[in-house]
Amino acid sequence: MTDYDVVVVGGRVAGASTALLLARAGARVALVDRGRRCSDTVSTHALMRAGVLQLSRWGLLDRLVAAGTPPVCRTTFHHEGRRPVEVSIRPSTGVDALYAPRRHVLDTILVDAAAEAGAEVLHQTHVTALLRDGHGRVTGVVARATDGRRVPITAPVTVGADGISSMVARAVDAPVEVQGRAASAVLYRYVPGCGASGYEWAYGGRAAAGVIPTNGGECCVFVSSTPERVRRLRRQGAEAAFDALLGIVGGAVAENVRDRGRPGGRIRGWAGTPGHVRRSWGPGWALVGDAGYFKDPITTHGMTDALRDAELLTDALLAVLDGSAEAVALADYQATRDRLSRDLFEVTEEVAAYEWHADRVQVLLRRVSSAMRAEVDLLEARVPRPAPWSAAGAGAPCSAEAPELGGHHS
Repeated sequence: MTDYDVVVVGGRVAGASTALLLARAGARVALVDRGRRCSDTVSTHALMRAGVLQLSRWGLLDRLVAAGTPPVCRTTFHHEGRRPVEVSIRPSTGVDALYAPRRHVLDTILVDAAAEAGAEVLHQTHVTALLRDGHGRVTGVVARATDGRRVPITAPVTVGADGISSMVARAVDAPVEVQGRAASAVLYRYVPGCGASGYEWAYGGRAAAGVIPTNGGECCVFVSSTPERVRRLRRQGAEAAFDALLGIVGGAVAENVRDRGRPGGRIRGWAGTPGHVRRSWGPGWALVGDAGYFKDPITTHGMTDALRDAELLTDALLAVLDGSAEAVALADYQATRDRLSRDLFEVTEEVAAYEWHADRVQVLLRRVSSAMRAEVDLLEARVPRPAPWSAAGAGAPCSAEAPELGGHHS
């Protein structure tokens, strides 16, 4: 198979974005994914400000809007025994609203854009091993094609964007540098016509719930608590567990869902796993997305992390391809990623422990919001790349008079 500059393993948000940005910069890229094109996957859906800003800068936000992704112009927080707090999205350059796309929508947009930029996209192709030279340096991958053939794909750099249980991370024995302890177990379903026009987050009884407007006139409705608690409740069935946790959280979120009768969508689940920060580079390899850095989904920042880190890694890889020292460039990538992520990782651990009361969780959510500011500042300060990197319109805007957003979705 033709040699490439970079082979990216994993074609979801992190991998597709990395392939897209590299290809737009002129690199020869192979994007390899074991799944089918346009397939769905478990997701929190909600993009934060930095994620929307990235899509706008890359000229892809208009595609997201055209796919029917509704603009989110407000966020409402519900805390046990307190009045709801409603805050509005503050429009800024490139971000007129927040969005929460279904993954088959967002992933397809990113993969198609990568292919348009010149990346070779290989779906339903399983990477089974890494190639190495005589010194142990990674020089590409071995893939199994759809017809069963064993295909070597060579490149000076291999990027693992293949998720929490990354095969690339295992193959290079990437050490875990920070190991989380807390985890959320989540039950969620898609509810048609739920009537929500913004994000709704509720916290109470050591559990959480949320309503997230997404494509197709549906909302993703979730409930979450500790894995032990959710396992215990699920012994009576997924429906009973979902209703029980919704009742524990209570408030307007529960009333909104119940007033519309039992939804028809099936309940899906996430058993929960603690977060991690892995060393994310070595001779001929790098990690991006959940493969390198994963935190609990309770703060709904995973897709935004992936978009941000794809651009950070792309900068490092382009420097390497241009002759810069690999170790210096990739170490700088991880250092920047970790600096932007450290505070959010730590406070997410506290939220995902579910050991808080109403006053304490409000303090934690303010810390979440504060932790997101540094990445927005960094991205806003970046010099826009020449077309086609420039933003192409931000779709349906929120009111220009909207006040500053508070809480953890700025």
